[in-house]
Amino acid sequence: MKHLLTFISFFLVFTVAFADPKPTTPVIEKPAGVVNYLLSPGDFIEISVWKEESMQKEQTLVAPDGNITFPLAGTVMAAGKPMSALEEAIALKLADYIADPVVTVKLLQNNGHTIFVIGKVNKPGQYPANRRIDVMQALSLAGGLTVFADDNSIHVLRRVGNDVKVFPFDYKDVLDGEHLEQNILLEAGDTVTVP
Repeated sequence: MKHLLTFISFFLVFTVAFADPKPTTPVIEKPAGVVNYLLSPGDFIEISVWKEESMQKEQTLVAPDGNITFPLAGTVMAAGKPMSALEEAIALKLADYIADPVVTVKLLQNNGHTIFVIGKVNKPGQYPANRRIDVMQALSLAGGLTVFADDNSIHVLRRVGNDVKVFPFDYKDVLDGEHLEQNILLEAGDTVTVP
């Protein structure tokens, strides 16, 4: 009897260990570095409301104050929001007039995501960025530093409301692979200054 119980226990452990695992549903996750595009003044977008003939493919520009105007919804703040948040904001306003509105926002042109590089670079100016770029990439767009540039006193200026945030940037350190946290992702309207 003792041998029989040992055999049965061994058999159960063996079958559990080598049994086919239950199939699992794959979980699809977004890559860690993916960031939703935030709308900016100057962006050109298209808005559609499902099953509403008069509200299909309405094209509008995000105004300098960051707002858009849409039929029945009125004025809606768009700047600083991902498209999904704008869809929700418009749907919320339309809910007073349309039962369960389904809103789709599509970016046609991202004219609003512009950064500026000024000072001692080879090509200072305004640069449209069709994706998020960091300080080193912005300096590259501007043709790199001139020989007279003070490469350890570069700053990024960012307007937040009525305040201006200043982020220091040491070109040599980042070029040498040190203090890489300085190489921040730029936001629409940021200005990189090179003394």
